[in-house]
Amino acid sequence: MNIIWAIIAGLVIGLLAKLVIRGRQPIPLWLTIIIGIIGAIVGNYIASAIHVRHTSGIDWIRHILQVAAAAVLISLISPMWMSRHSSRRARI
Repeated sequence: MNIIWAIIAGLVIGLLAKLVIRGRQPIPLWLTIIIGIIGAIVGNYIASAIHVRHTSGIDWIRHILQVAAAAVLISLISPMWMSRHSSRRARI
């Protein structure tokens, strides 16, 4: 059941990260989910490091850090994905 929750959280975090970034990110949904999961892990680690992971109520700072980490990853991976697939199409 934890895997299903990780996929759902990765989808939500990844899609929110794509909304934060300007422009179009031509990466597939499966990669968005993976980046969202990685962003959640990185965001949790940063939140733990600065001691804001567990607060009373909703952990807004932790969630913002998760989305920010995913946004950074998407902004780094999206150009690589686009150049890799455009060079593949040029060869065909």
